[in-house]
Amino acid sequence: MLGLEKKDTKFLLIVMFLTLATPILLQPFPESSGLAQFNAGYPDLMQRFAIFGIFAIGFNILFGLTGYLSFGHAAFLGVGSYSTVWMFKLLSMNVLPGLILGIIMSGLFALAIGYISLRRSGIYFSILTLAFAQMSFNLAYSVLTPITNGETGLQVYASDPQYLMNENSPTATHLFGLQMNKSAHLLIGDWDFTFNIGYYFCAVIAILAFYLSLRIFRSPFGLMLRAVKTNQNRLMYTGVNTRPYTLAAFVISGMYAGLAGGLLASMDPLAGAERMQWTASGEVVLMVILGGAGTLMGPVLGAGFIKYFENIFSKINDNVLHTWFQILPDWIENSLIWVIHPFVGKGWHLTLGGLFMLVVIFLPGGLVEGGTRIRKLLTKRKIGKSADSAEPPVE
Repeated sequence: MLGLEKKDTKFLLIVMFLTLATPILLQPFPESSGLAQFNAGYPDLMQRFAIFGIFAIGFNILFGLTGYLSFGHAAFLGVGSYSTVWMFKLLSMNVLPGLILGIIMSGLFALAIGYISLRRSGIYFSILTLAFAQMSFNLAYSVLTPITNGETGLQVYASDPQYLMNENSPTATHLFGLQMNKSAHLLIGDWDFTFNIGYYFCAVIAILAFYLSLRIFRSPFGLMLRAVKTNQNRLMYTGVNTRPYTLAAFVISGMYAGLAGGLLASMDPLAGAERMQWTASGEVVLMVILGGAGTLMGPVLGAGFIKYFENIFSKINDNVLHTWFQILPDWIENSLIWVIHPFVGKGWHLTLGGLFMLVVIFLPGGLVEGGTRIRKLLTKRKIGKSADSAEPPVE
């Protein structure tokens, strides 16, 4: 189906089910429960799961397949955001033209940067991409203020032309009338499930992006990228020019980033220079390494892992902790809060850093390696039980 082998088709169907069922799967605890703090089934966070999943999938095509580590991919994220907001300002709040322009502009920007940066490899390539990203950030922050609106950020105003708008057009971002901020709620007992149009729009695009990534991984082009990662010098000695392949991977990866930036602007019509900072580039590197570089599902898992803990742990403050431990004696309650306080709220970076260290130390292959180990362990146990229950041979 869809040009995939049977195994890959099943894998894609599982990914589709998990993505579309996210509003239910991420809302496991009832609203009245103290554990509702760990629910993640609200629109903004679900949208970020899908959007940064796309960002990480694209980065994995470059880093996971070719081994080229870019520290400047946030530049393409920012270009996609700015391009999309400009389409909102000039045409209408329909997200489709903005996303198309964001992908095209990011692809052209990636072509220019990649053509120069890919003349070097290793750490020199990484430094070049970082330099271009920081140049882009500073240009957006100060020099290109008429285009980017500097530190204030680019946003939509009532005085903007919006040539395709009329009296009946929605004033919020939409897809041919389907507004991104609209949600439907399903109440079952004490559970409140939110089905947001913006999330499902991002989810469908994320599924398509994952499918394209799957086709690239299984294609001769993907095989050539793996060969580049394995031994690029050997390929060059045999007469193979690897630059067109690596440049194509760089441009495709940049277009993924532009799509993610456009979706960020589509969910919240604002574009700022902070999306082009080196920290945003570093975040996508962490996502891919944490999930499993070079794997299909790893980048998505890494993006979900980081965004989940970033949002959940940052919300846990002293008031929440007092609610959790209020049944304990005061001295125990205060002691526990004193110990936990540095790791939550404003200190969530410390917790996430610790989790990242544990994964890197004990699971060098990322979260995907952890899943593989668990599956092998369960398989061995199942085989062992089957062997124990088998009847002894008749002598």
